[in-house]
Amino acid sequence: MKVILLQDVQGTGKKGEIKEVKDGFARNCLIKKNLAVEATNQNINILDGQKAHAQHKIDTDIANAKHIASVIEGQTFSTKIKAGAGGKPFGSVTAKDISKMIKDTHGLDVEKKKIVCKDIKTFGVHEVEAKLYSGVTAKFKVQVTEL
Repeated sequence: MKVILLQDVQGTGKKGEIKEVKDGFARNCLIKKNLAVEATNQNINILDGQKAHAQHKIDTDIANAKHIASVIEGQTFSTKIKAGAGGKPFGSVTAKDISKMIKDTHGLDVEKKKIVCKDIKTFGVHEVEAKLYSGVTAKFKVQVTEL
C-alpha cells in the first residue's frame, strides 16, 4: 500500500515522502497513529500544493532578504551614546539598537538575531554583518559618537 508520511517514521521515511509499505503496517500502525495517510490522488494533490506553497514562501523570503541586503550593504548608520568620565562610553550599542536604526532609517525590519556583532562599547566606526538568509549577507558600518 502506498502512503504519504505525515511525520518522520524511523526505518520508513521522512515527513512528506510517498512510501510503499505492507498493508498491515499501514493500516494498523501508520494510519491508526496518524503517522501517514493513504496515497490517493486527492492526498497526493494536497501534498503537491503544500510543497509548492513551502517553496513559494522560501522564494519570497530569499527575495526579501536580497532586497534588504541591497539597501543596507555599504551603508553607515550613526548613533550617539553618553560618555562617562574621561570620555569613555557609558553603555553600549547592541544588535537591538542597530535593528532599530535600520528600521528608523529605511523602514526595513531586520531581526536582532540576524545581526552579527558583539556589543559595541567604544566610539568610532565598527564593521557589522547581517546574515539575512542562508547565503544572503550584508556588511555595513555603525558609527558611534559621543552625545
